[in-house]
Amino acid sequence: MSHDFEDIRPFHDEEVPAIIEALLKEERFIRAVKYVLPEVNIEDLAKQLKQFNSKDEFQSKISSPMVWKLVNHSSKGLVGEGFDKLLEMDSCTFISNHRDIILDSAILSILLLDKGLRGCEIAIGDNLLVFPWIENLVRLNKSFIVKRGVSVRQMMTSSQKLSAYIHHAITVKQEMVWIAQREGRAKDANDQTQESLIKMLSMGGDSDFLSNVIALNIVPLSLSYEYDPCDYLKAKEFQQKRDNPEFKKCQADDLLNMETGIFGQKGHIHFQLGEPINRILEQIPTGKSKSELLQDVVTAIDDEIHANYKIFSGNYVALDWLEGTNAFAAKYTAEEKNVFEEYIAGQIDKIDLPNKDVEFLRSKLLEMYSNPLKNQLAVIEKLAIV
Repeated sequence: MSHDFEDIRPFHDEEVPAIIEALLKEERFIRAVKYVLPEVNIEDLAKQLKQFNSKDEFQSKISSPMVWKLVNHSSKGLVGEGFDKLLEMDSCTFISNHRDIILDSAILSILLLDKGLRGCEIAIGDNLLVFPWIENLVRLNKSFIVKRGVSVRQMMTSSQKLSAYIHHAITVKQEMVWIAQREGRAKDANDQTQESLIKMLSMGGDSDFLSNVIALNIVPLSLSYEYDPCDYLKAKEFQQKRDNPEFKKCQADDLLNMETGIFGQKGHIHFQLGEPINRILEQIPTGKSKSELLQDVVTAIDDEIHANYKIFSGNYVALDWLEGTNAFAAKYTAEEKNVFEEYIAGQIDKIDLPNKDVEFLRSKLLEMYSNPLKNQLAVIEKLAIV
């Protein structure tokens, strides 16, 4: 089946000059630049932008310095490990856990560029494209669009087109592609790959289910932020949904989450590339059902992500605190415990609810910080048994 990717693909390089001209005429874009980079001279920036003729130029000369500036301002340092293995690959599909709406993929791209590689193409939901200029900006930055606001009847066609585009990007364009393991962030940091994602990815090939997945060369990526600046917003949403099952976030909530995630303090940031899962998938015996194969793929991704988390002292404190034990007391000092406890108290203080349930909110925050450790311990135990 042939597909027309015009409405979802990143811009072609020959479209870049016209898109930049359009962005420079957009008042909201100029305001956003001034907000993020208040020291930048807009006229000088405009001159620089007008010289670009490719997405790679825009990503390496504009996006990358901007993201590094944000990372340096909002963290105690960024470490990326395992990226050397990519030097031997032509293309691959990164599937990662999802913590920050904007920065997860942005940080991956700067780490790739830092290794002398090209930045990756990025899957982004159309629910975040609240203004036309934002869509222009992200497609200029090598993003392709995931259509979320479609009817149930349209979903199959939309998924087939998205999958076909990802296969096209990997096998024809020889790009590296990033997509999160689930739609939306895991609010409780219990990262599990959605089966629906793998089903979608398998649609775009021209062979059987497993061969189509293997063709994408999936490389799991583990994202670890010492602190999630949106944690208190997620805890607040948990209580709002508990108290009112019909509660839904509005556009202003999404914008606040984006802003808080970008500018909020994150402590240390660690991105760890796992091993490509094809080494596992290619050894699966024949004769398994599609549902069994689907579970094998999901398990291979999840195990690799969970095994490669960077566990910080706060994760150990959180699990001990949540379970009322001192099982991991050797993993943190009294000072580190005190710092984390004060941090949690400070985040709860930020939550503005009329019927604030402090105990509930604290338990949700502790779940967010303990779940990565729980998942990693479960994988370690499983591997020890095997």
